[in-house]
Amino acid sequence: MVERISPRIFQTNYSTINSVSNNITKTSVTDKTVSRPSFCANSDSIVNNPVNQTTIRTQLTTKDENEKYKTVLSKLDRNSKKVVESLLKNGILLNNNSNDKSSVLDNLYKISTEPRAYGLDATVILKDTIAAIAYPFIITQQFGDIPANYLNEVININNESKSNLIDVQQSAKDVNVEHSGTCVAASTEFKLAKQMPAEFARFAQGLSSEKMSVDKEIVLDNLADNTLNGVWLLNAFNMPYKMDNYDKAILTFAPDKNAIIRAKIQTKNKDSYERTPLDVLMQSTFMQIGSQQSYNTLTDKRGGKFNQNDKGLIEFEKTFTESVVFDKNILSVTYQTVDENARLVGYETDLDTMKNQLLSALDMGENVIIGYTQTNENNIIVNGHEITIIGYKKDNNGKLTFICNDTDDGVSRPLEYPEDYLLPKIHHAALPKEIVEKDLDIVPNWVEGVEIYRQMKNQSRNIA
Repeated sequence: MVERISPRIFQTNYSTINSVSNNITKTSVTDKTVSRPSFCANSDSIVNNPVNQTTIRTQLTTKDENEKYKTVLSKLDRNSKKVVESLLKNGILLNNNSNDKSSVLDNLYKISTEPRAYGLDATVILKDTIAAIAYPFIITQQFGDIPANYLNEVININNESKSNLIDVQQSAKDVNVEHSGTCVAASTEFKLAKQMPAEFARFAQGLSSEKMSVDKEIVLDNLADNTLNGVWLLNAFNMPYKMDNYDKAILTFAPDKNAIIRAKIQTKNKDSYERTPLDVLMQSTFMQIGSQQSYNTLTDKRGGKFNQNDKGLIEFEKTFTESVVFDKNILSVTYQTVDENARLVGYETDLDTMKNQLLSALDMGENVIIGYTQTNENNIIVNGHEITIIGYKKDNNGKLTFICNDTDDGVSRPLEYPEDYLLPKIHHAALPKEIVEKDLDIVPNWVEGVEIYRQMKNQSRNIA
């Protein structure tokens, strides 16, 4: 029997789970249990996963850079200064792989010199941003408790649009979030910090600013097969955007309106292993993107048209979120075959193909967000979670071990999962389109999403 851990929301849309063409040979589930590996990885063991950048700069070369550097250091304590100095030496501080080509330093300077949103502390945001970029493994999805002096305020805000007495009474329970459904959002935050530090810093600056939003220009072909379908997706997800030309759109990302309350609480009341104010803003923003702008940070619940469950994001929503945040053509590949009773009955492709696709993505410098499942003795899925594969290593016998990060394990370091343990548990993985199309004839996730939405619209018209 596979170990069952405490519930974490794993939103799988079982009506669209068979997204790989039927002409692929399916393999059966093997009756093999592998013990859960220990947390034993270290960052030095990661293979072939560099920060995405074309050139590495480790020296300040202009007067502007020197002045910004001195200003940022002047806002920090001794330990944080050392971290920034290290970021300069390893080429991260001047990395400018961001949507507007601003560097990590540029955005740290803005955080330290420009006003933050009401209730936020510029120094706290600055330190949190530096720490997350320097060591992304500290990013967590663990909600903090609400102190007694904030509780009535939070409950009253959450009840603003409620009139039913039962709903009002339930509100007090809803704001005490025990199990977070933000694993997709936290994994996206982690991937952004690790893979694109300059873009992470740009998001941190914009989301914590008085504007509390960040604009990003994306290529519409990275969402769908053509511009019109890309625009359709933006509209279906209620994304605020504008178009200056036919091929690209400028999207506006922002947290939900209640995120600032949670962020304000975490600014002064953060305990160990709880989210930072920056985590709150980032994860709220990514949940807003995936849930069609329907997320509520106070309750960790969402609405939206694509998901009947009020927690987490389904696979289609996850793929859209990752595609727009990273402006890349990403396909979600479903590997497990699951029947209508949530029973794992097989695999859509062999495990070697799965492994080779993961390794190809890692060798490209991609971090791969995957959804994995755990089953009981009857192969019924009892739990699921999103984690990120960040690298791999092989022993002298050629045995492969994946290096991973989990934002919900209370451990601020990478994990090692032997391939025998992890591969059979992977339900889906988000991979670059060019890798997937080499091996599989797959129906893109957005195609299924379009079809589901059209069916829903037709059903609503018939009912009306």
